[in-house]
Amino acid sequence: MSDSPANPFALNGEIALVTGATRGIGYACARALAEAGAAVALGCRDVRAGAELANALRDGGINAIAVHMDMLSLESIEQAVAQVETELGPLSVLVNNAGHSRPAPAMQVKADDYDAMFDLNVKGAFFASQAAARTMAARERGSIINIASQAGLVALDGESIYCMTKAAMIHMTQCLAVEWAPHHIRVNAVAPTFIRTDSTKGWLENEASLNSLLARIPLRQIGEPENVAEPVVFLASNAAALITGATLKIDGGWTAV
Repeated sequence: MSDSPANPFALNGEIALVTGATRGIGYACARALAEAGAAVALGCRDVRAGAELANALRDGGINAIAVHMDMLSLESIEQAVAQVETELGPLSVLVNNAGHSRPAPAMQVKADDYDAMFDLNVKGAFFASQAAARTMAARERGSIINIASQAGLVALDGESIYCMTKAAMIHMTQCLAVEWAPHHIRVNAVAPTFIRTDSTKGWLENEASLNSLLARIPLRQIGEPENVAEPVVFLASNAAALITGATLKIDGGWTAV
């Protein structure tokens, strides 16, 4: 969203907050946004881990801070956004990355697991978006990017609730994009396939499950966190100025089959 005419992908002067930013896709997004010129806040539950990562980024010349952000607490979300504005400046980019899955056959899903996934993956993302949009609306500009999943577009065996939460996130993206467009706040999502992170380690280290996954991906490759982070930078930038309400598939062609 930088005003630089020379490079529409540059994010110089932007202030970005990434939730769940201490590892995997979240950290890759924070780093990529920073490398594009943004100042970044790493939203995290473990502030010590977040602070270590922020310090490492600062050692590399990046303006970065860690903020405590419990996505299950509306108060914590609002405090995190306020802290970003105080320490870095007006928030202009939010990446809703925090989320998790508790795989189980649908007939065996427990109510607590159902609630936990919807509370984090959907409710937390909504209220983080709300808190960010309130500050963005005052300045009539902003970009929100939701890290959804191909699971929100196709069914995955044993992941019914996770799939439902990501489908809800994708539709939330469209709803907020329409409602907040008059404030010049763009809301988009990305829908990655299986990405090599700690949460997919069990799948990818099992040869049978890995081969099964690769057989469903036309490009025959597992993604890396950077494969998600780079499109996120694009959606945050002026290069995507006319894009809102979109879900960008990062799935190697899985959902095209």
